Amino acid sequence: MKKTFTIVTLLLNFASFAQVKLIKEQFIDAKPEEISCHASTIVELSKGKFMAAWFAGLHENHPKVCIWIASSNNNVWEKPIKVADGIYEGKQYACWNPVLFKNPTGKIFLFYKVGINPREWWGMMKSSSNEGKTWSVATRLPNDILGPIKNKSIQLKNGDILHPSSTESVDSKVWHTHVEISDSNGENWRKIPIECGEYGVIQPSVLIHKDGRLQMLLRSRQNKIIQSWSSDNGQTWGELSSINLPNPNSGIDAVTLKDGSFLLVYNSLPSGKEWSKGRNVLKLGHSKDGVNWTDIYTLENQEKGEFSYPAIIQSTDGLVHITYTYDRKLIKNVILEIK
Repeated sequence: MKKTFTIVTLLLNFASFAQVKLIKEQFIDAKPEEISCHASTIVELSKGKFMAAWFAGLHENHPKVCIWIASSNNNVWEKPIKVADGIYEGKQYACWNPVLFKNPTGKIFLFYKVGINPREWWGMMKSSSNEGKTWSVATRLPNDILGPIKNKSIQLKNGDILHPSSTESVDSKVWHTHVEISDSNGENWRKIPIECGEYGVIQPSVLIHKDGRLQMLLRSRQNKIIQSWSSDNGQTWGELSSINLPNPNSGIDAVTLKDGSFLLVYNSLPSGKEWSKGRNVLKLGHSKDGVNWTDIYTLENQEKGEFSYPAIIQSTDGLVHITYTYDRKLIKNVILEIK
């Protein structure tokens, strides 16, 4: 009887796993102008049209690293163009971590960071009302506001935008996450602190549950993915705790699907003592509750190299679009059908 129960339970669990079909995988630009790139983001412009952005240059933190964007139509990417530099008050700084967001009116926001390093950078913003054909002049965000630090912002029920963010101390010893909320036009910002306790956490991604709760998933220094929950539309956040997934000190991203379940892209190996280890395997996990995750697809599994800093969205047609850094040389785009 016990054996039969176990088999039935396993079958039920297996039936709940999502089925994955690869639609297309490609490099956004197979012959880029710059030799190094990182930290991509992706947004749907309209049906069949997408935009991606990333930073690129000689190497991370070089003062001439800029933000590049590319648009696609029917899964064919156009040649990337440089859309933002780090020139500020007559001096050029490195650009970092762009994040694209589209508000309900169709206005596209490009948030990014400028500065000599993540401890001293500041937030910048540009916008476009014609799907990226032209952009506004870059403006600096208010003092103490950084904008979304790596992963996409989400629209709240009241129309405001919640931006998952974080800071690193000048000596890089303290990592601390927080959220920022603006109105739907990227104005009237306010910062909401989060008590992080013993955890060193940055680069949150936010999921929306059917009951209205928000769940935050975070990169950490504790070799685990960390979570926090909010029951009041992001105004306050609960105590941080770990979920049973590794985090080799590497960026993650997650998305809420139309059916109410969730996807998470993450590096699935522990890092050991070196932060750069563990980024050679990149997987896609699926969950119905945001806590218990099952790997359903392997994006990369190589002996060495870095495949990291993913971004993930679900488009209006239900397909899942993922971008990520491919060995710091290219940005890869993978399109999946999840059933």
